[in-house]
Amino acid sequence: MISPLASIHPNTKIGADVEIGPFVFIDEDVEIGEGTVIDANATVCAHTRIGKHCHVFPTAIVGAIPQDLKFQGELTYTYIGDYTVLRECSTVHRGTASKGKTVVGNHCLIMAYCHVAHDVVVGDHVIMSNATQLAGEVVVDDYAVIGGGTLVHQFSHIGTHVMIQGGSLINKDVPPYVLAARQPIQFCGINNVGLSRRGFSKEQIERIQQIYRIVFLSKMNTTQALQKVMDEIPESAERETILQFIQSSERGIIKGA
Repeated sequence: MISPLASIHPNTKIGADVEIGPFVFIDEDVEIGEGTVIDANATVCAHTRIGKHCHVFPTAIVGAIPQDLKFQGELTYTYIGDYTVLRECSTVHRGTASKGKTVVGNHCLIMAYCHVAHDVVVGDHVIMSNATQLAGEVVVDDYAVIGGGTLVHQFSHIGTHVMIQGGSLINKDVPPYVLAARQPIQFCGINNVGLSRRGFSKEQIERIQQIYRIVFLSKMNTTQALQKVMDEIPESAERETILQFIQSSERGIIKGA
């Protein structure tokens, strides 16, 4: 059902069974996948792609131009995956010339008052709790959970299966599988509950714990710790994920407790 009170650009591509409420504004060059719901007073700006079975709540704004003074009106895009929810007053801005697009993946929950800035990449199954703010070019990997009111510095990288305490200030990269909390932000253990819920075995979790005991608790520098991990911990998908993340970190990772 499409409300006659909605303002929809004539070149908008709308899939089957889409619902669009009253006073919705949809600009040019927008595509909306089947089964998606756009509630009253939401705004979908130009060059936005929204996937299937999403739900955009009232007053959310998707695809507005970036808050970046370098932006000169270049053609860039915003992509929202399938089964993703954008709650009230959340904002997702389109990309700049840097990357050309902002991406939010599949099955994400972006709660009220969250902000996803230009050129951010959010993976699948990510939860951003109320008022979380992602600055430009942040990367958030799959299954990360970010507590409410968290501020994430530009270019930061948050790893897969991470749990971050609400009200945190993230100014370093947060490696995979960890709990990050306190002020300043630091490693506070492994995300045991989250990993168990997502099917990680006891052996996998123990292996991750062994790696991080070396990385964060051995009093070695990062280079020495990673070498010790490679020498002593058998190869596994979890080991390679952690090593690749830390070795590719440009901002450096958070500190140990």
